[in-house]
Amino acid sequence: MQPAPVQTQDTAIGQVLTKFAAGDMSLFQQIADDVDFRIDHFRDSADTSWQQASSRDALMGVLGRLAQDVFPQGTRALGITCTALGDGWHLTRFHQAFHYGLEQRDVTSLTYILSHEADGVVDYFRETVTGIADAL
Repeated sequence: MQPAPVQTQDTAIGQVLTKFAAGDMSLFQQIADDVDFRIDHFRDSADTSWQQASSRDALMGVLGRLAQDVFPQGTRALGITCTALGDGWHLTRFHQAFHYGLEQRDVTSLTYILSHEADGVVDYFRETVTGIADAL
């Protein structure tokens, strides 16, 4: 199978990110109990060691801390683009704008997420934050 664009709403990862941006905690219904989750930052000195989880319950804790420290005013999706890689794998481009709580400034961020889903739930999630820029 060749990588192919797919409708965001047709993927579990697209639905999870859309719900995340909307502050809709029903997103956890589309997360596997044994999810393998991690966020990395490219060329950034931020301590991201806490941004990983190996269960839905642990992920709830990570997202709670993200909501408090990073996204205290929520986030706004500027674009979510999903590409199907085959066998349940997707590469997603997530562009967002938010008030960055740790630095007390308005920013935009572009991330890439490699994910796997089966039976409508995300069971693997690797996000790479490529950078954070001041919002215009």
